[in-house]
Amino acid sequence: MAEVMKLNVITPEKQFYTGDVTMVELTTTEGNIGVYPNHIPLTAVVAPGVLTIHEESGKKEASLISGFITILPDTVTVMAEIAEWPDDIDFKRAEEARVRAERRLSSPEAGMDTLRAEMALKRALVRLGLKH
Repeated sequence: MAEVMKLNVITPEKQFYTGDVTMVELTTTEGNIGVYPNHIPLTAVVAPGVLTIHEESGKKEASLISGFITILPDTVTVMAEIAEWPDDIDFKRAEEARVRAERRLSSPEAGMDTLRAEMALKRALVRLGLKH
């Protein structure tokens, strides 16, 4: 039996995930990280990316859109703005969002919020990346 830690993923709407895991992978503003049990304490800012949850029975993936992560040796808590399982993602809508964001970025208008368009593109790409 592998060593496990408790993972809690919380969004403003609900407790998205809680369970025992052998590893968690996600993207922070400093880059991608993987967390195993007994990790040193750490707090980081979550960036848009895929949350990979490794359970003893296999792995699960979800989109994770910004938030904070707190890591303790036996518990990882993610407070996320948005977390979605692939079955909950509207891939047609995500594709439309990708096209809109790319169009905005390719022909910037005066006063356009470039950072907002870049974030919309990142969110769309994360969601589309979970389409199997």
